[in-house]
Amino acid sequence: MGNVLSIPDPHQVNFASDNIAGASPEILAALAESNAGQSTPYGADEYSHRIKEKFNAIFERTVSVFLVSTGTAANALSLAVLTPPWGSILCHGESHINNDECGAPEFYTGGAKMIPVGGRTGKIAAIELNQQVGRKLGDVHSVQPSCVSITQSTEAGSVYSADEIGHIGQICRETGLRLHMDGARFANALVAIGCSPAEMTWKAGVDALSFGATKNGVLSAEVIVLFDQSLATELEYRRKRGGHLASKMRFLSAQIEAYLDNDLWLANARHANAMANRLNTGLGLLAEVSMESSAESNVLFCRLPEAVIKGLLAQGFQFYHDRWAPGVVRLVTSFATKPSDVDNLIVAVRRLLT
Repeated sequence: MGNVLSIPDPHQVNFASDNIAGASPEILAALAESNAGQSTPYGADEYSHRIKEKFNAIFERTVSVFLVSTGTAANALSLAVLTPPWGSILCHGESHINNDECGAPEFYTGGAKMIPVGGRTGKIAAIELNQQVGRKLGDVHSVQPSCVSITQSTEAGSVYSADEIGHIGQICRETGLRLHMDGARFANALVAIGCSPAEMTWKAGVDALSFGATKNGVLSAEVIVLFDQSLATELEYRRKRGGHLASKMRFLSAQIEAYLDNDLWLANARHANAMANRLNTGLGLLAEVSMESSAESNVLFCRLPEAVIKGLLAQGFQFYHDRWAPGVVRLVTSFATKPSDVDNLIVAVRRLLT
């Protein structure tokens, strides 16, 4: 019986997503504190004022800040101010906005069309972007290229370098397109490449950022950061019309304030990335396991024998598999993943292989 692995605690075996984790204790404490007393509604509270200053400092310039409760809202509303209804949004074919938003970007933009652009490891290839930008430009019978959206880090777990973003930003400037960044895992990408938030966004040409927080320890709050101030007034009305102007905004702002205080957002991301790297190292030592991606952020892919996948599922481990190719598994770590959780999975794979 020495090779039989007991079923682990179900709370320690879920590698399906970083959305499975709860909230950081600091976030919950901030929510409890913000619940005391009364506060002006609709974002005129002291918490909302303070986080605007924090974002100005983080990005080294004046920015416009809009809080919403979901990443879908952050992406869709951002794209709505960047793209007319007759426009097109150039994005990677594997991007979240193209595959997993249930048409929200098309709905909020009033009909803008998604145009998939190819590229390896989930990143838009500049050469393919150039080809798409020039296609049917000025043709009244076709949607017009209006915006490029990149995901940082990508759905494949890869991370754009600041230079790669800058190259795409330059193409956008030369062709009159806007640039949006879906930063659902913004913090994970930032600590991975080691540049400043400014260098990864507006200095590289980004006009609007969906600043993700929920995947990295926040209970339920996301932020739209506009670097182009001319878009702010329109977004004010679009957020309200779209049903995402929270009356008790202090509860969203209090979460984000705690997330930014003492660099909690960076510490959480570093931990999640470190756990993915630990997982990548451990699985990479097993000859029968093929690593399909490097652990650039907190998402990695590997190929496992079918018997191993079935064995892991039988033991209670949870993860996405076979959605990309037979035998391909996606494993995601979070700020709450423990080293023992990672080691538990590695040991289970090793025992199933033997």
